[in-house]
Amino acid sequence: MGSASRFKVMTLTDAAAERVREMMETADQPVAGLRVGVKNGGCAGMSYTMEWAQSVGPHDEVVEDKGVKVLIDPKAILFLLGTQMDFEASKLSSGFVFNNPNQTSACGCGESVAIEPAKPEALGQDSAST
Repeated sequence: MGSASRFKVMTLTDAAAERVREMMETADQPVAGLRVGVKNGGCAGMSYTMEWAQSVGPHDEVVEDKGVKVLIDPKAILFLLGTQMDFEASKLSSGFVFNNPNQTSACGCGESVAIEPAKPEALGQDSAST
């Protein structure tokens, strides 16, 4: 477990971790984790993607938080740096919410965001400072 000292790209709230765990337990087939990424599209420029991963890709960034394994698409690491994934449920809707410090704006529907990539040197920051 030598990777524990590394800076976590993303963290999960208790609610998000619990929801991912529930979903993994009811998945049709065994899954290695939840892959999170970003893609171009939507009115603000980018949207988050989530899919079950059957295996860990050679370049995936693996984040283990609260007993849940999240795989970060390598192309998304700088966009997701420092993000907290939350799960919110209201009377009208429920879903995962990304509290992303790199986000510069979002559209009204909440499906699409504008994200500035974090500076690469942020990856090398000392985890003792968090």
